[in-house]
Amino acid sequence: MTIQETIVIAIIEGLTEFLPISSTGHMIIASSFMGIAKDDFTKLFEVAIQLGAILSVVVLYWKKFFDFKKFDFYIKLTVAVIPALVLGFLLSKKIDALLESPLTVSISLFVGGFVLLFVDKLFKAPTIESTEKISLPKALLIGFWQCIAMIPGVSRSAASIIGGMQQKLTRNLAAEFSFFLAVPTMAAATGYKLLKAYKENPELLSNKNNLIALGIGNLVAFIVALIAIKFFIGFLQKHGFKLFGWYRIIAGAILLVLFITGYLK
Repeated sequence: MTIQETIVIAIIEGLTEFLPISSTGHMIIASSFMGIAKDDFTKLFEVAIQLGAILSVVVLYWKKFFDFKKFDFYIKLTVAVIPALVLGFLLSKKIDALLESPLTVSISLFVGGFVLLFVDKLFKAPTIESTEKISLPKALLIGFWQCIAMIPGVSRSAASIIGGMQQKLTRNLAAEFSFFLAVPTMAAATGYKLLKAYKENPELLSNKNNLIALGIGNLVAFIVALIAIKFFIGFLQKHGFKLFGWYRIIAGAILLVLFITGYLK
């Protein structure tokens, strides 16, 4: 990967990780256009730079993350992340195979867009306005919803937010809990991917250029994600999900046309 490719993919990660439009899907499409999608380091890079993005959540919500008096908050996050840890481990090979499929991303973006068009109307009467009121069963169910995002293009953010709204969380709380849940989920995914790379292909992590790329990528993803999270919460309060739905439909349709015509492989 060149420095330019590193920065482009990191910007995409930071912009899209916490928006309901699929960061993984956008990175797969971008790397496919750049001709580096099947490179082993690219696959590792697209997961590893999530560390920078999740650090932005910890920084923005540091009071919440380090309020050790509210221990139940950590218990709820632990319960919510269990489904992703179990299914991610059991289905890791199938997930890796799907990560090489721009067609899967295109279809997921397109179909998911229609879901976002109607999600605000489907869940009109929220009753839970704070994390203290989220029960353990509700946290677990949100965790299962998050697992839908193992299909590239679905969006971890969208799946967990919709799961939260389905469990009667307000739109803003569902978004915030999705951010919180991203920290243990993505930290585990990144750690697993790095450990696997170290065991199976250690030269990926011993290469000086690769380490520089990881450093730059995480820094860029961190800075861009800080901005994206603030934008998303403000936008969500005023406008809901419809615009993101139309974006997904249009982007998915364009990508499907490019795939059918052979411009995207």
